[in-house]
Amino acid sequence: MKKTKANEEKILGELRNIPIVQVACEKTGISRNTFYKWKRTDKKFEQQVEEAMIEGEKFVNDMSESQLLQLIKEKKFLAIQFWLRHRHPKFKNKLEVTAKIIDETLTQEQENVVRNALSMVNQNKYEREQ
Repeated sequence: MKKTKANEEKILGELRNIPIVQVACEKTGISRNTFYKWKRTDKKFEQQVEEAMIEGEKFVNDMSESQLLQLIKEKKFLAIQFWLRHRHPKFKNKLEVTAKIIDETLTQEQENVVRNALSMVNQNKYEREQ
């Protein structure tokens, strides 16, 4: 298929709706090989594709969140549970570490393991707060 402005706009429009290359290609009649050739040889088109994919992801995320909220309104337990686990600190998954310490002194390797584990916990906590 010939690369025209109209063909570019058609496939970019599809990617804004559903950010899946295969689906966009099927809907526009542009082969995947052609799409990837256009993308590889045209940096401007490549940038437009990336922007369209980001817009498409945002659109699908908004649509999904809307559907999730509808399920919550319908009192679907799994939807409620999903929302709370991902949005409410009180219901987030927690990791509990228990140990029985026989000797209070740690080897250097054990200290490093503890420091590494605490660092990962703090980083996860920081990422969740963002």
